[in-house]
Amino acid sequence: MSAGDPERIAELERQLQARDKTIAVLIQRQLDVRARETSTLHFLEQNITLEKVVEGKTRELASEREELQRTLAELRRTQARMLQMQKMESIGQLAAGIAHEINTPTQFVADNITFFRATFEPLLSLIDAALGLVGKMREAQGLSEDLADFDSKREAADLDFIREEAPLALAQCAEGLSRIAGIVKAMKHFSHASSGVMEPEDLEEIIRAAVTVSRSEWKAVADVDLAIQPGLGQVPCLRDEIGQLVMNLVINAAHAIGENIERGRMARGRIEVSARIDGDRAELRVADNGTGIPEEIRDRVFEPFFTTKPVGRGSGQGLALAYATVVDKHKGQIQLEPREGGGTCVVARWPI
Repeated sequence: MSAGDPERIAELERQLQARDKTIAVLIQRQLDVRARETSTLHFLEQNITLEKVVEGKTRELASEREELQRTLAELRRTQARMLQMQKMESIGQLAAGIAHEINTPTQFVADNITFFRATFEPLLSLIDAALGLVGKMREAQGLSEDLADFDSKREAADLDFIREEAPLALAQCAEGLSRIAGIVKAMKHFSHASSGVMEPEDLEEIIRAAVTVSRSEWKAVADVDLAIQPGLGQVPCLRDEIGQLVMNLVINAAHAIGENIERGRMARGRIEVSARIDGDRAELRVADNGTGIPEEIRDRVFEPFFTTKPVGRGSGQGLALAYATVVDKHKGQIQLEPREGGGTCVVARWPI
């Protein structure tokens, strides 16, 4: 399906409306004639003629209308499939980055295990020598040769190096394992499908999981600030859909900041993700100081199949998917709001 398909769908809908209007006009003409004519014979002739015209035209228009409805339904099914494909594509694109995120702390642990293996044997040898010296001291035997051997083993063990590096190595291992656990937890939370029914969910946990899963996309170009309303609690939503929404918006923000960095406009950007309850609605904001969205296309960015991304930079359907999530599935609204200093601010609100 091409980028022009939204116009095709709109054209089909206009054609359906035109045909419905034609039928209404013909029927109204028949009623007008009935009201104007007093001659019974003339009335009957006009009535029969109009009924035949209306009947024939109605059959013709009904047939065309059914065909248009079938075409429109197929286009919408294709649209839904394309949006689902984009969702899977975005997850697939993150796979390599997630693998790297897991590999880095794993390498910390592996390197430190190698370090402990290399130092363990000399350390054991030193301990054995020390125990031997203690035994001989108890027997009050000559120690000069044994002390020389002990000094040699102590030098080989490099106790000062071990004393300095061992705590750091252990801390790195703990940090690496903690990061792995966090990534795995986020992936598990992110990939867990919801029931398809709006249920109370921990919105803060959803947001944090999405930010963690997408870390490989933003860590090199931006810092992410979270501003979650204290005591936000459980918010009715579709968990996997909102997680996908946050991830798409954060990735879009990272790409926009990356473009600014490539153009030499900044060294590093900032992404702000906030969530709160505003009356009877949940509100989610994702703002960035990236390139921003040109005014001439701001009204089209939520359209399916509309994209400004070049080939090889993803399908560019993140905002269309965001629209489908918020408007179609959560019966809410999503819009762009002005942001002081440039960049983009996407605001999603849905009833709770």
